[in-house]
Amino acid sequence: MAWMKPRFSKKKVSKAGSILKAEDNTHPEYEWAIDVLTNWRSIHGYPINTFQSTLRDKLYKIDRDALVAQRLKRSPSVISKLQRFDSMQLHRMNDIAGIRAVVKNLTKVRELEKSYKNGRLKHELVSEKDYIENPKDTGYRGIHLVYRYKNDKAPDYDGLHVELQIRTRLQHAWATAVETMGTFLNQALKSSEGPDEWLSFFALAGSAIAHLEESSPVPGYESLDKIATFKQVLQACDTLDVENRLDAFSVAAESIHKDHQAGNYHLITLDLEEKLVYINSYGRRKLGEANEEYAKIERDIANGKPFQVVLVAAGPIESLRKAYPNYFLDTHEFLKQIKRMRRSVEKDASKKKQADV
Repeated sequence: MAWMKPRFSKKKVSKAGSILKAEDNTHPEYEWAIDVLTNWRSIHGYPINTFQSTLRDKLYKIDRDALVAQRLKRSPSVISKLQRFDSMQLHRMNDIAGIRAVVKNLTKVRELEKSYKNGRLKHELVSEKDYIENPKDTGYRGIHLVYRYKNDKAPDYDGLHVELQIRTRLQHAWATAVETMGTFLNQALKSSEGPDEWLSFFALAGSAIAHLEESSPVPGYESLDKIATFKQVLQACDTLDVENRLDAFSVAAESIHKDHQAGNYHLITLDLEEKLVYINSYGRRKLGEANEEYAKIERDIANGKPFQVVLVAAGPIESLRKAYPNYFLDTHEFLKQIKRMRRSVEKDASKKKQADV
């Protein structure tokens, strides 16, 4: 395989990043900046391939059933990150090349982490974040290790960064649910953008899953014990109709994929009463027609019809498929944990009732 070689100096990469950060696609050098970004992102393919080989070797001894996924950060995500953080520079962004290991449990996470940190890697560990011991406010949990690539035999790629993420299956189930709901709400929930009720729900759910794994709760929820956390998650689930929505979205996305439904847009309608999902697909020229039907169904909902409806562009579904190739829109594991919480709450209530007799 012929690997992409760097075509621009880091100084030019930095300049391109500044142009893209400005959010002005009329800039005379905007297309040049996009070209630079494309090349800069592409050259990370070589080091990430090296890391994948090493990761699989390590997992063979630790967890043979682990999921492995690698990705080069999508251009819109790179540009968005440049714009969100004032001090961010393109040539210093350390997660353009990302590789993820999803292992069975926390014990396996720590084994893999230890194997990397105590091993004889020639690459330099430049950053480590333990979001399990110290979860993010969003509810995100996992281990992030960033390495600076070193290879005397391939000097073109020296100094590039690769980010390794290590998660448990439950942590990954949470992240997949966030990605899925964010896609269908057309909001970057994982970047703390979107409706407050959904951001709060996923922060709370992250803390609940931390309790299931007997690890540190999410900041802001430390005062809640396990059962109290589960109760709040279930209340939010009922209010937001989380289970029906996630289940329907997974069915809809899989249907779009399997049936190869043509169209740039998909109008997805969930009949809550009949538990059925209807998908109507529209080409780009029929977007007006799609919006008219969308508005009609919303009027039906306002008049009491037991429906939920969303109009989704085909692009985000494909993007999500690329980001989660091994676990595409599968929210079943997350929903399974919600059911587990329900059983725990019911069992606790039963115990208290018996104690009062």
